[in-house]
Amino acid sequence: MLCAMTDERDGAGSGPASDESTGGRGPGVLTWVTRAVAGAGVLVVLWVCVTAWPVVVHGHPLYAVLLVVTLAVSLVVGLSTRRPEAGRRRRAWIRVPLIVVSLGAIAAIAWLKPFTAVEPALAAMQSDATVSVAEYPTQIVLTPTGTPSTTAVFFQPGARVDARAYAAILRPLAETGHIVVIPKQPLGIAFLATSAFGSAQSAHPAVTEWVVGGHSLGGTVAAIDADAHDDDATSPVVGLLLYASYPATDMSTSLTATVLSISGSVDGLATPPKIDAAKRDLPQGATYTVIDGAVHAFFGDYGPQPGDGTPTISHDDARTQISRASVAWVDTLRR
Repeated sequence: MLCAMTDERDGAGSGPASDESTGGRGPGVLTWVTRAVAGAGVLVVLWVCVTAWPVVVHGHPLYAVLLVVTLAVSLVVGLSTRRPEAGRRRRAWIRVPLIVVSLGAIAAIAWLKPFTAVEPALAAMQSDATVSVAEYPTQIVLTPTGTPSTTAVFFQPGARVDARAYAAILRPLAETGHIVVIPKQPLGIAFLATSAFGSAQSAHPAVTEWVVGGHSLGGTVAAIDADAHDDDATSPVVGLLLYASYPATDMSTSLTATVLSISGSVDGLATPPKIDAAKRDLPQGATYTVIDGAVHAFFGDYGPQPGDGTPTISHDDARTQISRASVAWVDTLRR
């Protein structure tokens, strides 16, 4: 990941760009750049841990592994620049591309920092007399304590959003009898969790029908799952639930599952014009519900989101409306 060019001169025969061991000459420019990149790696990891530690612990383990690797390599690279030249040289044309790649990797780690779940989602993660909540390294499962319906819900989170952020808005589905599975996506990207629905099908053999859904990018991947599994011989997808989302391709004739799209009237990301434009890609019988005054971040509990609109209703009001619409619709499909 990080450039490990640390104990050599800054290019063979490059004159003054030399190590500390060369007769009083100081380290060259590339050595200082290497140290700066290593320092940036350490600082980014510390920043993520300070500002998003709960989701680092509760999220998919891949991101935590990347943080550990980034920290370890950054420290090794930074400290190794202090060593005198060992007698071998590397050309600057090798070091510069590695520095660029290292900066790109560090920037990616920073960009991938997840949005952390906040209340009331955290409280909804607690089991009680009606719902049992089980959290695993790669998923969260909400299970009714009574006899569950054979129609279950599989829900993909939005990009870089803590999976726990959907516990409060989806818990009413479990309270009314539906098993709810929320995958923890690798690096918070739904396209890296395309196999998660198949795993859920296998893990819940008593479920005979599935509703797949998702928020934002998660809904786009859920639409792909719905289109691929709506004709499965066992436990097919019978419903597609979209939260502030729309499909990436035309499935207006291929998708046989029932569709409910819930969106916000002042969403700054999945804007009303985008939702309207995507209607041609969904079956004609799709149902559209617009929550007046709701924004993109109101479909979960993870705080404000850059680029979003300005809400004109409370988050609690929007959450209640979204949950009620979801429950009423899924109950029409239940068995």
